Formats: sequence, structure tokens, C-alpha cells
Amino acid sequence: MSCIKDWPVADRPREKLLSIGSTALSDTELLALILRTGHANSGTSALDLARLLLTRFGSLRAMTSATAVELCQLPGIGPAKAAEILAVGELARRFAATPLSPGARFTSSREVFDHFHERLRDRKKEVFLTLLLDSKNRIIREIQISEGSLNASIVHPREVFQPVIRESAAAVLFVHNHPSGDPSPSREDLDLTTRLREAGTLMGVRVLDHIIIGSGRYISMADQGLFG
Repeated sequence: MSCIKDWPVADRPREKLLSIGSTALSDTELLALILRTGHANSGTSALDLARLLLTRFGSLRAMTSATAVELCQLPGIGPAKAAEILAVGELARRFAATPLSPGARFTSSREVFDHFHERLRDRKKEVFLTLLLDSKNRIIREIQISEGSLNASIVHPREVFQPVIRESAAAVLFVHNHPSGDPSPSREDLDLTTRLREAGTLMGVRVLDHIIIGSGRYISMADQGLFG
């Protein structure tokens, strides 16, 4: 396999990007620019290596959601290249997530989904977030309560409402993800939501919704009529 530097200038990914723009490059070519070099022992170019990665994982999203160990199983991918790939994926997710500004408002469950989807959809563990709101349902701040299997021992009303009281929040929104990609609420989700709503009622804090984010889909318990 020939080295990219031996190709005609117009066909080299870097020169192609600089001359006609990044949108003209394929996923393989863009990934080759990140990798920079191929696998010297096998004579594989960066473009060949990029093609192998995309073939192995099926898509850029799946590749950047893999673990470093999984990436390093491919010949030519060591810890340094694996770190570069994962860093690019994380930058893309952060870029896609619009910063949550104090004073902003969510007017629908869809807006909550749009804000958190890219950030949460590929997480390997469940992440439970509480959004603290003022009396006009404006954002005060976001707090991550837990990361791991969602159950009563990890997400406890005491831990959830401690910052609510500290920040004098008038209302809350709960958001968490399902790593399986299916946002359908489990029995544990329903039981936990009931407990949190009961705790909110006792403390005079409105629980507006509990939104579960999957892959490309979401469930709003309020929209589904599960709040009664």
C-alpha cells in the first residue's frame, strides 16, 4: 500500500481540505487527518487505517463511543491514537451540547431532549441529573446526582433535594439516560420518580418532569400522563 505523500497532491486529504474545504472530504479522509500516520509494520497508510476503523465499528459515532481497549485491538492503533480518537468524539459531543445558561427556560420536553441528547446518548452508564429551577421555571443550575445503575441506593431523595434546598429552588426537572438506547421507563424508574415526587410535595418543591433519554428517542413522564 502506497504512502499518502506519494499520491497526487489533489488526492491527499490535507491538501484536499485546504484547497476545496472540509465538506468535500469523506469520513474516512477526515479520520485519516486525525490519525496522521498509518501502521508502518504492515505498510498501511493513515487512510487505510481510517477505513479499517470505520469498517470495524460501522460508524464514526460507534467508533468514538468505543473504549480505548476496543480501539487498541485494531493493528496500528495504540494508546496515543486511541486517545486522539476518543478526544475528537468528546469534543464533538461537547460542541453539540449548547451551554445551559442560568435564567434560560425549557418550554417543552423536546427542548430538554434536544439539549441533553448528544451529551448522554452514548454514555455507558446511567447518569442522573437534576435541573434546579426558580419560581418562573428558569434554570438556576444543573447538578449531576449519580452515575451508575439507577436505584434507590444511588439516587436517594436526600441527595437529590439537598442542593434544591441549598439553592432555594422552587421546582426541579429530572433527566437521565438509558445506555441501551431504549428510553422506556423501568419499574425502578417509576418507583424512584414516585418517591421523588412525594419528597418534593412534602418540601413544597414542584417536580415538573422526569425525562429519560435514549438513542434518538426520549420519554417524558409528564407528557405520558405518568404524573397523574
